[in-house]
Amino acid sequence: MNTYRPELNENGFTTIADIYSMQEVQQIISIIDEADKTKDTFRKSNDIFAIRQFLKEIPDAGELIFSHKLKRVITGLFGSKYFVVKSIYFDKPESSNWYVSYHQDLTISVDHKVAYKGFTRWTTKYNQFAVKPAVEYLENIFTIRIHLDDTNVNNGALKVVPGSHVRGIYRPETIDWRKASEKVCEVPAGGIMIMKPLLLHSSGRTTNFKRRRVIHIEFADKALPQGMQWAELLMIRS
Repeated sequence: MNTYRPELNENGFTTIADIYSMQEVQQIISIIDEADKTKDTFRKSNDIFAIRQFLKEIPDAGELIFSHKLKRVITGLFGSKYFVVKSIYFDKPESSNWYVSYHQDLTISVDHKVAYKGFTRWTTKYNQFAVKPAVEYLENIFTIRIHLDDTNVNNGALKVVPGSHVRGIYRPETIDWRKASEKVCEVPAGGIMIMKPLLLHSSGRTTNFKRRRVIHIEFADKALPQGMQWAELLMIRS
């Protein structure tokens, strides 16, 4: 943890290999493949397949995902008070042309709409409320991306701007590339990437015909204002 904590604090991200064995990765994939994909939270197109509220929809995967090894990383870096507030599964097919330009993750998912100072830009998507919260909530969140395939720049590995998470909320087009740098976050299958939501990040098209499957889980330890609740709240069992 003495290696990963400084990287996360300074750069806004870190990567850790070998959190899951190849057998564990295959077990997770098998559970996903056997799921009923007709539900509203399942989205499928030529460029991407996604499962929203992943841990709710496929609870059997949770036992494998929250292994002793992952929980040890979470506790070592963040303590024992964090809980899950969002989970999504992404499957980027071998021939996908889907890409995402530079952005910050600025919304959270909540159970219903409540007027509250600092909470703006309300939207409803897939029967789920999303809102841009006050910045202190975003600063408190961290994300773990679990990689089920080897991921590099040729099949959509995240590209990030190290250190951008400490600048608050700002528009990507204002990046001064004379001072900023770009880092490609290559992660092997069974490894994880940990990042802060205010870190500027993007993802390119697939060019090597290699699949990219990722489980994206967001964590927080901060309760929402009275009358508002996280849409997907899951405590991590010790």
